[in-house]
Amino acid sequence: MTWIHQQPAWPHFYWDDKTLSTPLASVRHQQGRLLGRMDALGFSFQREASLNALTNEVVKSSAIEGEHLNREEVRSSIAQKLGMDQGGRLPASRHVEGIVEVMLDATQAYQQPLSEERLCAWHCALFPTGFSGMTPIMVGMWRPPSAGAMQVISSSYGHTKVHFEAPEATRLPDEMAAFLAWFAADGGLDPVLKAGVAHFWFITLHPFEDGNGRIARAIADMALARADQTPQRFYSMSAQIEAERKHYYAQLERQQRGSLDITPWLGWFLGCLERAIGSAGEALGAVLHKARVWECLHPYAVNERQRVVLNRMLGDFEGYLNTSKYAKLAKCSNDTALRDITALLAWGVLVQNPAKGRSTSYRLVTAEELRQFDPSKQP
Repeated sequence: MTWIHQQPAWPHFYWDDKTLSTPLASVRHQQGRLLGRMDALGFSFQREASLNALTNEVVKSSAIEGEHLNREEVRSSIAQKLGMDQGGRLPASRHVEGIVEVMLDATQAYQQPLSEERLCAWHCALFPTGFSGMTPIMVGMWRPPSAGAMQVISSSYGHTKVHFEAPEATRLPDEMAAFLAWFAADGGLDPVLKAGVAHFWFITLHPFEDGNGRIARAIADMALARADQTPQRFYSMSAQIEAERKHYYAQLERQQRGSLDITPWLGWFLGCLERAIGSAGEALGAVLHKARVWECLHPYAVNERQRVVLNRMLGDFEGYLNTSKYAKLAKCSNDTALRDITALLAWGVLVQNPAKGRSTSYRLVTAEELRQFDPSKQP
């Protein structure tokens, strides 16, 4: 078997620009539309949407590797590092803190150069104890020859299959120097395509003993942040990759066994990215709905009690609202709660459910109902 990194012309990748021009243009169009939608929102809503996307990116990138992180722990860590007041922060483990630091460094400092020192610092952050599970690894340095061949294998009924074999460790200093020089150069390549090439190139080199997939995706996120020209993240590539994990690994393996023509890989990467951006609309639905609700309330004098209850309902509130629940959340009397609720009904953000009497309850207005209530407020 001849692996792609054993090709005589390695690492001079090439691709068919004509084949990729249409999907690339489509991705760029979808990026522009998403960024345009987010620009129309206030700063606080943009930050909340970015927090959701970054949380997805960290959680799903680890899930691709079979590691399941506590989502609220990740979210709390990101919010704290970005200076966002989330209230009731959940303490994050040293391991989660490290993974979050890598993602934030890649996306928030996307304009800074990518260097060997930076990559090694990311690796140290991913493995703060010097162990991968129960196995000690060399942290913060390229994998040493003593670690042996770097292979991805599977076994069934006594048969072992090698899916991928990385270059020998002795090649890594020169290989990584070439990769970093290419990443730093302004060769006129669209940053979206650069993200796809960088992802594949780094995965092929597999320079560390562990954590290569997560770091490859962080590098791609850095390139995508450069493409968007903003540290704010509104979509998660890793979330889409995790949803298509079998195809992801199949594409990587197929390309590792192929030629230096990486058109198929880049075509899949662009398609996956477009689906990620498309899924962002659904993932951001709650944030967009929250923004529309507050936009609808802009002409009215919303008091602090109403603000507290509405924010709770727009967050993790379960079930329906009634007068006693409102009074408890707002720390007020039932009479005051009923007056506040009556106003919110008149303003069109609460809807009364059919049951009457002691069973009277209320729910938040849906996006469709908001459009009907005020047709001028279209998404």
